[in-house]
Amino acid sequence: MATYRISQLAERSGVPATTLRFYESAGLLPAERTASGYRVYGEDAVERLAFISSAKLLGLALEEIRDLLEVREEGVCSSVRARILPLVAARLRDTDIRVAELRAFSERLSGVRAALSGPAPEGACGPECGCGPAAAPAAGAAPVARAEPVARAEPVALPPGDREASRAAPVACTLDAAELGRRTGQWRALLALAVRREDIEDGLRLHFPPDAALAGRIAALAAAEQGCCAFFGFTLHLTPAALRLDVSAPESAAGMPAGLFGTPASSPVAGPVA
Repeated sequence: MATYRISQLAERSGVPATTLRFYESAGLLPAERTASGYRVYGEDAVERLAFISSAKLLGLALEEIRDLLEVREEGVCSSVRARILPLVAARLRDTDIRVAELRAFSERLSGVRAALSGPAPEGACGPECGCGPAAAPAAGAAPVARAEPVARAEPVALPPGDREASRAAPVACTLDAAELGRRTGQWRALLALAVRREDIEDGLRLHFPPDAALAGRIAALAAAEQGCCAFFGFTLHLTPAALRLDVSAPESAAGMPAGLFGTPASSPVAGPVA
């Protein structure tokens, strides 16, 4: 049986060595060690990586992929298929919800654009001019991006809500148990795409691959989250080289961002995107 060093497996599979190391630490890709401490992988690692990549394209969380790999090792395709089917069905429901949220976001953007396309009042901006809070989405609504092309070097900031307003909001969630489960599943699907997370003042920061479509998904979900948990503050930052989401909460809700987004602070939630 052929064996591969980590650099050889990275070349053969097209998955960066940094991601291979992360997969090992996450329990997705076991590796043996030589007497000198080098990682050695078997031929099955290539197929295993192909399976992991396919599962990630379905939006499955790392924990779900790990469970699927355990079932896959039993060698019974029907068992793997039976385990994947409900996961795919859940992702399909999440996708339908995201589509509805993005449609609502698009309608709101169209309304704001129509309001801003009318004649501007004379003089300085005022409460009714359409440039300030009167034209901005209400609390819990989707954020409005600045009309700058993503290809430019300047950052595009998407603030889904007012930070001070979120601090003053009551620490309470309006979702019932079923809705909360669906919302948690939506966040987990996005967290599977994150490459790094870190602590920041009042909350945490999640780093994602720079992608405009992904930024739209995150913005829509952040807006939906503020609709039920107005005490959360979200800031989305997109440039051609970076995409990050800052999540903040008032002191009375300290720890809740980490609770919602899963893993301990300052640790990665997913490997680098292959």
